[in-house]
Amino acid sequence: MQPCCFLEQSRQVEFLAVSDHIVELRGITKRYGDLLANDSVDLAMSSGEIHALLGENGAGKSTLVKILYGVIEPTAGEIVWKGRPVILESPVDARALGIGMVFQHFSLFEDLTVAENVAVALPHMSFPEVRKRLEGVSREFGFALDPDRAVWTLSAGERQRIEIVRCLLQEPKLLILDEPTSVLTPQEAETLFVTLERLSAAGCAILYISHKLEEVRRLCRSATILRNGRVVATLDPRQRSAREIAALMVGTQVETVITEEALADREPVLQVANLNMLPEEVHGRALSTITFDVRAGEIFGIAGIAGNGQPELFAALSGERLAPRPDAIRIAGQACGTSGIDARRRRSAGFVPEERLGHAAAPTHTLSENALLSHHATSPLIRGGMIIAEATRRLARDIIKAFDVRAPEGDPEARMLSGGNLQKFVIGREIIRQPKLLVVDQPTWGVDAGAAQIIRRALVDLARRGSAILVISQDLDELLELTDRLAVIRDGSLTPARPRSAWTREEIGLAMLGVRPVGQSEVVHAS
Repeated sequence: MQPCCFLEQSRQVEFLAVSDHIVELRGITKRYGDLLANDSVDLAMSSGEIHALLGENGAGKSTLVKILYGVIEPTAGEIVWKGRPVILESPVDARALGIGMVFQHFSLFEDLTVAENVAVALPHMSFPEVRKRLEGVSREFGFALDPDRAVWTLSAGERQRIEIVRCLLQEPKLLILDEPTSVLTPQEAETLFVTLERLSAAGCAILYISHKLEEVRRLCRSATILRNGRVVATLDPRQRSAREIAALMVGTQVETVITEEALADREPVLQVANLNMLPEEVHGRALSTITFDVRAGEIFGIAGIAGNGQPELFAALSGERLAPRPDAIRIAGQACGTSGIDARRRRSAGFVPEERLGHAAAPTHTLSENALLSHHATSPLIRGGMIIAEATRRLARDIIKAFDVRAPEGDPEARMLSGGNLQKFVIGREIIRQPKLLVVDQPTWGVDAGAAQIIRRALVDLARRGSAILVISQDLDELLELTDRLAVIRDGSLTPARPRSAWTREEIGLAMLGVRPVGQSEVVHAS
């Protein structure tokens, strides 16, 4: 497949001949009652331009791109496509023009296979043709995808690959990407960047939403920054530092979190000893002789490529899956490998899973009801089988206040919050209990610089109060910033833990791929 496979030569000529700008947003305004989500936003992009859209969660980014993709209708303003005003009544209209979008939250059918999910978006192709093109594109991009695997068996990173490949197969003229690298490793992200640069060179415009400012500076030539629904700056991100860009996004300077070294003589709060577990599903990962401990006051990190056993390890630690023997997992000295999640919470443990909407929080339940989900086993919120409504509402309000959760008035449903604000809520729900142990999977996935700062500061503060914290993350910057010790998970096995200062970024990447540096031991090639 040639680098320009998604854009035929005639289409490239069309891109460049009709207008200097392939798309212009003029005075886009969206009002929801008293809430002004977008306030007279102007944005223009040329063919081949890679343009970043930046801002905190709640700044108006999602609203703006949903208007551009035909998901919602603007209150005022117009969209100009190749010099002509257009009205986009649905994503079908947007796709007909050549606008494609990869959403941050997956839109996949769980019970269908990878190939079937791709075929749904390409009704004009036969299924054998879809399979053939899927396999070819996956090879070219370096995205390992099994066409016959059911989506419900896949990790978040693997699901993200489906979304990206499915969109690219539609041959977009404008590609909108919402946090595309949030669950990719640095190596996978670099592969994606090369692909995007090739698409850009072929004339495809790319609107890139990310909270990873260094990758924005690496990839994008221009950026529009939103704050409170308004454009506050349009700039070349390569000419500004990540700190300067973050300050424009949040309105204040973002400080770097620096942790203290964990004290070597602290008692272990979590002890995992020779944990072996068979996969629960056909495509799941087995866990093999997992052994590590997390001490009081320590932040322990686990890095790894998506699909290498992180969900299985989290389920074993949280009690969603039981270990083969009680002493495989100890919390605060007590063997609890065969105890359920409520028993572990009563040992003063808290758990935050990777998928915030649907796993950590029930979408159609209110915030007070979601607060109850992890507090009912340890707090007097239920009496005689009845929920104490005022107490749960007060708990939700306390979490909202303590963790700067920006939510609609009253007691809204979880699905009404932005991703970053819901993440602050579910992490705050655990931290507010002051647990002795907190296990967090992907703590800042898809959240902005301001929300990430609040979450990371809360984790550091909890550790300094003596709690043991385990962070599972694919964000190496996050792990190198937060952790005291670090290990890598690969094929369901864990490397020995080492102090953060003993790791280099390159060594972590090699360990994630299953390769050991020559001279340290024999080279083990990734399968």
